[in-house]
Amino acid sequence: MTGHPHEDGLACSGSCGRASAQGAAAASFSVADLVRRGPADLPSELVSSKHLIYSSPAALAFNSPGAEGFGVKRAGLSIPGSVMLIVSPGCCGRNTSLVSRLPGYRDRFFYLTMDQTDVVTSRHLKLIPEAVREVCEGLAQPPSMVMICITCVDALLGTDMERVCTQASKAAGVPVRPCYMYALTREGRRPPMVYVREELYSLLEGRPRRSRVVNVMGFFSPLRDACELHGLLGQAGIRKVNELARCSTYDEYLAMSEANFNLVLDPEARVAAADLERRLGMPSVELRRLYQVERIASQYKALGQVLGCDLDDARPHSEAVSALASFSERHAGARVAIGECANADPFELALALARAGLRVTELYATVTDESFAYLRHLAEVSPETRVFSNLEPTMLDYDASLLPADVTIGHDAAYYQPDVPNVAWNDEVQPFGYEGLVELLRRLDEVMA
Repeated sequence: MTGHPHEDGLACSGSCGRASAQGAAAASFSVADLVRRGPADLPSELVSSKHLIYSSPAALAFNSPGAEGFGVKRAGLSIPGSVMLIVSPGCCGRNTSLVSRLPGYRDRFFYLTMDQTDVVTSRHLKLIPEAVREVCEGLAQPPSMVMICITCVDALLGTDMERVCTQASKAAGVPVRPCYMYALTREGRRPPMVYVREELYSLLEGRPRRSRVVNVMGFFSPLRDACELHGLLGQAGIRKVNELARCSTYDEYLAMSEANFNLVLDPEARVAAADLERRLGMPSVELRRLYQVERIASQYKALGQVLGCDLDDARPHSEAVSALASFSERHAGARVAIGECANADPFELALALARAGLRVTELYATVTDESFAYLRHLAEVSPETRVFSNLEPTMLDYDASLLPADVTIGHDAAYYQPDVPNVAWNDEVQPFGYEGLVELLRRLDEVMA
């Protein structure tokens, strides 16, 4: 395919998204190009604030942050016994009906619908405390807490939700906290999924600490039972591992205040962990979900040093090395495309598979500053890998025939290449560590066979 000049001077292939001999195509850039430019000079096509947003991941989830997976709405109900009052125009609340049909969510969503007068005068703010009180009185048992979910409308109005929640809590006699379904803040310092994590742990209060208890933070669903992390923490003397998703009662949730420290497994939980350290003096240690065997090993070694012991991960490490070697032998050279709607950092996963001998042809993902920690290494082993943005409008012109894959990973990747075997890898039960890698390889092996 013949290269042609891009409007910013960068030479691109015909798949860069500008007019070519083959017509319009989706904008993409090679990993080598991105590394050469660096995070301070990202192409405008990869910066969502510089163009209209297509947002194919949101469209795949019925165009709602809460309609599929753990978006703001489901995440906000992670505390046992809680309910949610959605304050919004009818169009914003309507798609919550999909979530309310899921097991465990019936009778947990309530609505205060805003009309045009509310938007103009903010009249609805006076109704919220009374609405919360009515919700609590109408339930057979009072909820443990009420989460008020508001939308971009109140963001534009500049609503002081802390004050509103304080009034609502006094009216209903239960804790009331806000969560924000604000697409406008997605690229800010505290995007919706960061904020909701902070609010979920905000009700924890100081209790005597127990040295053999730890909280695992970051996910809204539990780790896979087979994950080796549980056993490794046991080697360090940890007798109880709390996960919010495994709390069945409000008292169990409150008991998370007794943990000696927090183990943060998702960067979006950093703010919540920092708040717990500030308020309760509870320190935290951060681990990342990785798919490179030796990086996983290094991370566990560092965790052992923090905990003051040597963690013996020889068995799961050996199993992962063996599984990876066997997989590489069978599928070396296979073409794989990776999306971001999966339980993985797409750039880290791409690096892991490229180093295992696969050809990573395409990535559908959002590039951030942190992505360059992996992109720089990926450029050494797979410089021609193309990076597409799920938010770029030219993805409407995406042509799977230009760079066909043998297998795809991620829900969004399946959408772009529907005729290719796919491993969605977006289960709600969370993979982690060696066991997560082994399970992913098993599923890839299964569909590629």
